[in-house]
Amino acid sequence: MVNPQFNLNNEQNKVKEKMSKVKHKIAVLSGKGGVGKTTVAVNLATALAESGYKVGLLDLDIHGPNIVRMLGDKHPTVEDEEMVPAEILPNLKALSIGMLVEAGKAVIWRGPLKHSAIKQFLGDTKWGELDYLIFDLPPGTGDEALSLFQTLGKIDGVVIVTTPQKISLDDVRRSIDFVHSMNQKLIGIVENMSYVRCPKCGEKIEIFGNGGGEILVKEYNTELLGKIPLDPKAAQLADEGKPITLYLRETEIEKVFRNIAEKVVQIVEK
Repeated sequence: MVNPQFNLNNEQNKVKEKMSKVKHKIAVLSGKGGVGKTTVAVNLATALAESGYKVGLLDLDIHGPNIVRMLGDKHPTVEDEEMVPAEILPNLKALSIGMLVEAGKAVIWRGPLKHSAIKQFLGDTKWGELDYLIFDLPPGTGDEALSLFQTLGKIDGVVIVTTPQKISLDDVRRSIDFVHSMNQKLIGIVENMSYVRCPKCGEKIEIFGNGGGEILVKEYNTELLGKIPLDPKAAQLADEGKPITLYLRETEIEKVFRNIAEKVVQIVEK
């Protein structure tokens, strides 16, 4: 008869062995959906990869996986009964439940199934040696984030994504409280949809208000990693599976993402 405790220990040992080859682990989280969390995770990963780091991107948004569309229709393979993440760049690999299920099909799982899947993504996947593994978490403080932190223990930190609106800040505060409750480090705040440039005069138009990121930085004594502008071209590229940092060269939004990546490296590696 199989000993359940032995299986549990074996799973945990596999996770420990795989994750020991990853230098830095960073989660990207938001308080609510629709604020651009996955956009930040994808472009943080691609910016780090283009800076020469070996990077992995793991989509843990089980019910709403979006990195498949944002990175193009690429899929993992199987080798020695383990998953091999999809290769996005020579030094960037990614994995998502969206790569494993039929497009448009709902993933109807309770907590235990999600916890099991996350352990498989960590322990039964050939991540290899990485400088950074970025986790794209679903919004809020639910099962996926809880499972990740409980499975890995303390990681290098969490990047929180918000918009300038007060209604977004309300939810972000809950997420920050969750991060602290889980004994995780808050790396900093990314304010997305901060402004749009007038196409005629170049003036900043703050359509969602202003100062939200600064309020959180003062309140929690953390870092404002960057303020990302709205850019219609960025939304179009995301739909086409083309990351901003790779396809909007020398633009304001691309430079903001690269600055965010540089700040994350400085904070994590200091």
